[in-house]
Amino acid sequence: MASTEGNKLWGGRFVGDTDPIMERFNASIAYDKRMWDADIRGSKAYVKALEKTKLVTTDEMNQILQGLDQISEEWSKSAFVIKPGDEDIHTANERRLKELIGAPAGKLHTGRSRNDQVVTDMRLWLRDAITTLTDNALQLMSTMVERAAAEIDVLFPGYTHMQRAQPIRWSHWILSHAVALSRDVDRLQEIKKRVNVLPLGSGAIAGTPFDIDRELLRKELEFDGISINSMDATGQRDFVAEFLFWASLCLTHLSKMAEDLMLYSTKEFSFISLSDAYCTGSSLMPQKKNADSLELIRSKAGRVFGSCAGFMMTLKGLPSTYNKDLQEDKEAMFDCYDTVHAVLQVTTGVMSTLKINQSVMKAALSPDMLATDLAYYLVRQGVPFREAHGISGKAVFAAESKNVALNQLTVEDLSALSPLFGSDVSSVWDYSSSVEQYQAPGGTAKSSVSAQVDHLRDWLKKQMQ
Repeated sequence: MASTEGNKLWGGRFVGDTDPIMERFNASIAYDKRMWDADIRGSKAYVKALEKTKLVTTDEMNQILQGLDQISEEWSKSAFVIKPGDEDIHTANERRLKELIGAPAGKLHTGRSRNDQVVTDMRLWLRDAITTLTDNALQLMSTMVERAAAEIDVLFPGYTHMQRAQPIRWSHWILSHAVALSRDVDRLQEIKKRVNVLPLGSGAIAGTPFDIDRELLRKELEFDGISINSMDATGQRDFVAEFLFWASLCLTHLSKMAEDLMLYSTKEFSFISLSDAYCTGSSLMPQKKNADSLELIRSKAGRVFGSCAGFMMTLKGLPSTYNKDLQEDKEAMFDCYDTVHAVLQVTTGVMSTLKINQSVMKAALSPDMLATDLAYYLVRQGVPFREAHGISGKAVFAAESKNVALNQLTVEDLSALSPLFGSDVSSVWDYSSSVEQYQAPGGTAKSSVSAQVDHLRDWLKKQMQ
């Protein structure tokens, strides 16, 4: 039986056929075919560098470029046929190029290794993916900021430790999550700078012995810089690890928001109602309206962090330069991109279509949430906060002992705790006045929340320029 090893990019010294199970175990074409466009773009740039250094003639370069264009058209029309020997996207494209143009195709890989080729493809692919995710995140943020602006007068309970804490604006809650997303966008742009570094021209480990113009490659492929060390360029996947961690943190933020919204949508809270478009029913209980969109958003944070943790363990034990273990990078990268891409879009849909139940939100405000305001009443009359806090705590205890709401205590009840309580203490029991105290930047007063809206609108405008 004739050996097929010679048809592989790495054939020649091998005798006999590879175990078919090993063939499938080793292959990555099933998932790295997603990088077909990046692979072709990299090859087109590389053949121009080969022509400049006279390793291919101008005629051969043009044949290769035309062949690559034809392959690109086949991929874009879903007409490209993957064959059994196509181990990865690089092998598949080079095999097809040889079928189309013959011998000149064999010159394309001169001085190039799949080690620098694959990491170039990944950086090109991820650079485009980051642009898409940035747009998705900005769309979600814009939806949230505009909702906050429109519903700025709505008050509802703020929670700490899942206990009612203080009255806040609903918009203040929305913007707390929008601000976290703005950090995610900032981080993603920082990562993009480190992604956008050209490794092509590094060869397998030692660099290239040919006079390949890496600056030409950089300009052709629109990278910001060129890798400094060929061993590092082909063997490191920091940019993938950073992206996986970014995805984990971004979805952790969205998971937290989804958890809040799930609670707010329960009958027990009834603060919000989700659109039917983002819910499902029960196969048993006809009355059920399940917030599956939010539950899936929450679950996806675990999925992407699993990819991140798994890949970090893959990297941890590797010796220098390229090892086949690094083939694990692509599935993790693709899956995290797909997951975040979907989550950002679904979250945008949820946030743009949910309805708030303003009367229920208002009814959930209770006088005990103004206990801090009672302490502030005394602080404004010169009482040290620690002492005022203690007096307010005694007022809470007195109300509980009498089994009445805190605002049901009489002036006499309160003046027994401190003579500084006067008849004007009744002004404390106003939720609208309570939130208006917090006018310092970042607070929940209307002016402060409006300033946050303006700040984020300006920030979004700059990001979209």
